[in-house]
Amino acid sequence: MIPAEKLDALLTRVAELEYRMSQNPDPQTYVRLSRDYAELEPLAARITALRKGEEELAGVEAMLADPSADAEMRELAEIEFYALRERVEALAQEVRIGFLPKDVADDRNVILEVRAGTGGDEAALFAGDLFRMYQRYAQLKGWKVEIVSASEGEVGGFKEVIASVTGDQVFARLKFESGVHRVQRVPETESGGRIHTSAATVAVLPQAEDVDVQINDADLRIDTFRASGAGGQHVNTTDSAVRITHMPTGIVVAVQDERSQHKNKAKALQLLRARIFDEERARLANERTEARRLQVGSGDRSERIRTYNFPQGRVTDHRIGLTLYKLPEVISGEALDDVIEPLALDHQATLLAAEGL
Repeated sequence: MIPAEKLDALLTRVAELEYRMSQNPDPQTYVRLSRDYAELEPLAARITALRKGEEELAGVEAMLADPSADAEMRELAEIEFYALRERVEALAQEVRIGFLPKDVADDRNVILEVRAGTGGDEAALFAGDLFRMYQRYAQLKGWKVEIVSASEGEVGGFKEVIASVTGDQVFARLKFESGVHRVQRVPETESGGRIHTSAATVAVLPQAEDVDVQINDADLRIDTFRASGAGGQHVNTTDSAVRITHMPTGIVVAVQDERSQHKNKAKALQLLRARIFDEERARLANERTEARRLQVGSGDRSERIRTYNFPQGRVTDHRIGLTLYKLPEVISGEALDDVIEPLALDHQATLLAAEGL
């Protein structure tokens, strides 16, 4: 368990914040204090509840150890003991998790990228299925999805689709989706009924703010060109599409979905910031941790993470050996939390072990 001194220090810090907020500080200081208080108070409340529960548990244990207690009282105490012990253990786990280093990106909106991999037309169709899964999941969470750029497949789906997803705790939920997703099914174009294996790659990048990534205009090469694809005559006769190259990193982004060159440039810069921010996060993560097992949520897009087997109705996440026989519910987004939640819990357990908590 976490040392008592560490728990006391947090409770003292919360009490100090409460006192300073009550002294009518200037507005800027009050905002900073209230932000710190909002972050620490829930953990302080759990610590207080844990200590109260431990006191109650100690009282029940003393009653059970009392030889003068009658049989009826001992029976009631024993029932209360097991319920209290379970509650204290749960609170202790919540407190341990509360002391884990917080991923500052968890509260961020994300740039979601889905790309067809091996498998030709079937891979593009699968990429479309994955994107619709995330769209439906976002709808259930009350998030907003806006397509930034899309390249449709020849027979449907997407060769590539990039979208902005905004809402509450978006990166915290979606960061475990980065990687290679594999599908096993009979394609609609397959006349012989043979099962094909195709793949699509998912990348989830936390959206960067101006303060996270400083981009010097002198480091950018901006090219305009005529957009191609759907959109009518205007798309093909105006240089509205924008390609931006960030010279120091070599990152290239291109956006052509909007008719306005100005809007395409704004979207391209948003995407560029997210990719630069993601690269910097990955670099820092590699420096901080040598153990690859800690990086389940780090966004390694070369790792095969999940298989969707349609003939068996099975979804398997290879990182934690999780298998669910509810593929239709998962691929529709309805049961995606049944995959994400165990991943988040496993990640927490790994971090707790690494921190020695």
